[in-house]
Amino acid sequence: MQQKVILSADSTCDLGEALKARYDVHYFPLHITIDGRDYIDNVDITPPEMFALYRQTGTLPKTSAVNVGEYLEHFERWTKQGMSVVHLNLAASLSSAHANALEAARRAGNVQVIDSRSLSTGTGLLVLAAAERIATGMSAEQVAAEVRTLTPRAHASFIIDTLEFLREGGRCSALTALSASLLSIKPCIEVSNVDGSMSPGRKYRGKFNHVLLRYVQNKLDEYGDSIDDTRVFITHAGVPASIISEVRTYLEEHARFREIYETTASCTISAHCGPNTLGILFMTR
Repeated sequence: MQQKVILSADSTCDLGEALKARYDVHYFPLHITIDGRDYIDNVDITPPEMFALYRQTGTLPKTSAVNVGEYLEHFERWTKQGMSVVHLNLAASLSSAHANALEAARRAGNVQVIDSRSLSTGTGLLVLAAAERIATGMSAEQVAAEVRTLTPRAHASFIIDTLEFLREGGRCSALTALSASLLSIKPCIEVSNVDGSMSPGRKYRGKFNHVLLRYVQNKLDEYGDSIDDTRVFITHAGVPASIISEVRTYLEEHARFREIYETTASCTISAHCGPNTLGILFMTR
C-alpha cells in the first residue's frame, strides 16, 4: 500500500492561510528576535506587529533558523505513523535551515527535503507544484525528484523602498544604502534560482507605485512567452492596499495568468526586506 505523503514547508514560503489550507501544507515557522525576545514567525508575531516593535524600540529584527531537534520533532509526527514527508526549505544559501532539515530527515527516515533555491512565494510556487503531484498519488521520492527539476523555472524578484533592513542584515553596504536613499533609487532585488542568492538588478527612480508598474512590465517583457500562465503571486510587506490593487489591475490587463494571488511576506522575509516591498513571482515553462 502506498504511504501517505505529507507536504511540509518552512513558513517563509508565504502562501497565506487560504492556500495553506487548500493544499494541506504543514508549515514550520522560523524564529524572530527583537530586542532580546524570541518570537515564532506568524505564530506569536505578525509582520505589522514586528514593524511596530521596530519603530518603538529602534532595534531591527533578527532571524534564526529551525534547529535539527525542532525539525526532527516536526517530521516524526508523521514518520512514526508510517507516513512519508516532503519538506521544502528556504534556499540553503540564505539559511542553515536546509542543512538542519537534512540532518533531521536522516534521523527520522522517510523524509524528502528539497532546497527551493528561492525564498517567499518563489518557494511557494514549488510547494504548490509538490501538492499537485502528491494529489496524483506520486510517492515522496517521485515528488521530490520532479520538484527539484522545477527550481530553475521559479522566478523571484522584488522592489524595495529602503535598503536599511538589507544593510543591517549584512546583505548590502552602508554606502550603497545611503546612495540609494539620497538618489531616491528603488532597486530590484533578483533571487537566483540556481542557488537562491540575492543580487541587485535594475534600478528605478520615482514614486514607489509608479516604479512598481514599470518593474512589472519589465518582468513580463523579460520572460515573454516563456511565462507559465497558471499563476502569479503578488507578495508584499507593508504595502498599502491601493498600491497592491494597482499592481493586480496591471497584471489583469497586461498578462494572462489564470490565478493571481496576493500574499503577505512572513516576518522572516519582511525582516530582511523591510516595509514597502513588493514582488511578482511566477514560473516559466
